[in-house]
Amino acid sequence: MRELIFGVLGGLALFIYGMTLMGDGLKKVAGERLRRILEAVTRNPLIGVLVGAAVTAILQSSSATTVMVVGFVNAGLMNLTQAIGVIMGANIGTTVTAQMIAFKIGDYAYPIAALGFVLYFFGRRRQLRSTGQVVLGFGILFIGLNIMSHVLKPLAASAVFQHWITTLGHHRLLGVLVGMVMTMVVQSSSATIGVLQSLASQPVAVGETVRALIPLPIAVPILLGDNIGTTITALLASIGANRAAKRAAVSHTLFNIFGTVICLLAFPLFIRFVYLVSPHPHLHVTEADVISRQIANAH
Repeated sequence: MRELIFGVLGGLALFIYGMTLMGDGLKKVAGERLRRILEAVTRNPLIGVLVGAAVTAILQSSSATTVMVVGFVNAGLMNLTQAIGVIMGANIGTTVTAQMIAFKIGDYAYPIAALGFVLYFFGRRRQLRSTGQVVLGFGILFIGLNIMSHVLKPLAASAVFQHWITTLGHHRLLGVLVGMVMTMVVQSSSATIGVLQSLASQPVAVGETVRALIPLPIAVPILLGDNIGTTITALLASIGANRAAKRAAVSHTLFNIFGTVICLLAFPLFIRFVYLVSPHPHLHVTEADVISRQIANAH
């Protein structure tokens, strides 16, 4: 149990550090252009959504984008209508991390980190060093995932954990609550969704079939809870800000709560749609092999 806890915490720390390192490197590559783009968002909500998605995909953090937006609203550089459009986009942009994780680049994590290290520490030009920082962060992120996947393997054989998963399957709201609390503690929905993908991908033998430890119908409520939990950062950032900034932060929370409610009300249809647009098990591919991509697509 001690190895499991320390392994997950250590892997999670590396994952978050890698993601932060990668985001910082991308910010250096993009310079102040990201900030200027956010400040110049027009009143067209669609443009705001596209900008929010693009900026968050670069920063690798919806929390970072929404905190910036709350700051801009507080400073009078952006109105509430503009802010809500960008926040909607941020919720789309943050799903890029889950898609990257689903590519299962873990086998190449160490060479990627080594390449990033060489570029970062021995690059002569600033742009090359910043690129190296991005590559190094990318490699460290997947090293963290590899560690978590390794230490989580014993859970697949745990009767207690299997019972806990079954309980979550019967109580979707409990799944939402678990995801929400996890993300509020970790302060990163990308990290908790990464843990969810790693955990779900553990194979479990059921008769002659190999299933995923956490099937999609159980993973989705946890995922929805993750999306609600990540809004706590923007709410904290709005403390002491003006009324418009507080409303921008609250809009982030309401957007994810309403999205969760709609998804839960149409749950069977949503799950069917995710299966439709995702890879599914066949002759040589098990559910455990495709569940990570299914979760990423659901996100």
